[in-house]
Amino acid sequence: MTVSAAGENQITRIRIRIPPKYHQEPVISRLVSQYGLTVNIAAALLGQNAREDGWFDLQLQGTSAQIRSALIYLNDLDLEVFDELNK
Repeated sequence: MTVSAAGENQITRIRIRIPPKYHQEPVISRLVSQYGLTVNIAAALLGQNAREDGWFDLQLQGTSAQIRSALIYLNDLDLEVFDELNK
């Protein structure tokens, strides 16, 4: 994750795994509506039958505080979050 001064926008790239129990939940939408982030879905894999995990490569744009809060939210849902996309 890129660190920036408070209040400055930054872009963070992550990969998240969405298990089937969250397929009907607006997980990504909440990153926008509740945390004020701009979200770009760079890549996604979600089976047509929705019986398996979905994977999303996301670019999150917002302040450091917004991104930290959103990552806490994803962690609280117990979703796997990978940030190796920055490496």
